[in-house]
Amino acid sequence: MYKNEEYLENFDTIFEDVKFTANSFVRLKILASLYDGPQNMREMTKTTGLSYSSISSNMHDLELKNLLYREQNKYFLTNSARVRIENVLELNGVIRLLNEFFNILDGHIVDMIPNESAAELYLLGKARLMESEGVDAYRTYNFIESSLSNAESVKCIIPFFYEPFFDILSELISKNNDVEILVPENLLDLFLEKSDIKTFIPFEEYNSFLLIVTENVMILGFFLENGNYDQNRLLISKNEESLVWANELFKNFKKKNI
Repeated sequence: MYKNEEYLENFDTIFEDVKFTANSFVRLKILASLYDGPQNMREMTKTTGLSYSSISSNMHDLELKNLLYREQNKYFLTNSARVRIENVLELNGVIRLLNEFFNILDGHIVDMIPNESAAELYLLGKARLMESEGVDAYRTYNFIESSLSNAESVKCIIPFFYEPFFDILSELISKNNDVEILVPENLLDLFLEKSDIKTFIPFEEYNSFLLIVTENVMILGFFLENGNYDQNRLLISKNEESLVWANELFKNFKKKNI
């Protein structure tokens, strides 16, 4: 089951847990403390900075909610509580990600991303937004060229023609590097005419998104709602989870459109 379906399925339970804990700063601190491992009362007063009486009075409510239990003078989170907290943390991570990358999502065409990949967007939690600046208007393009030049293998979806990209890809192909390039079907003739590459794989969608995945980096760019590619912004990441997500995105998009 995909993550977003899990969130929806558990929404009512998660929502009630959030209401119960968020209404008390003490409960939040207790659960956060126990999330890192079981503790006794003395340890909790030290790690939370709360008084013994504050902790004690709230422990009973948390036990009644089946969020923790006591064993040999130590308190443990229940398995269901840990799962629910992890769901909340993951959901919070997605919300944080959307807020952090608002500039590249708002006003951009993002619905071309297959549902399977959109459901696992949380894997991009360690990605960062790169933006071109006035003094370096080609910062994003330069980054892409540098990443391609240093690659041993490349999977990419390139929905527009920019000659320097294809010069580098052509050189990689000539060296028998592992290179797979998806391009829009309606621009295929242009790509064949303007480059030395003859192994393009055409796809049906247009104004999709830019995706480049090497063994070291993931690069993701989007079109604006007016149909123009946004050359000023990229999502980039060298995190392993992001690379896994990007490779799955390439596979899912290819399966859907080829």
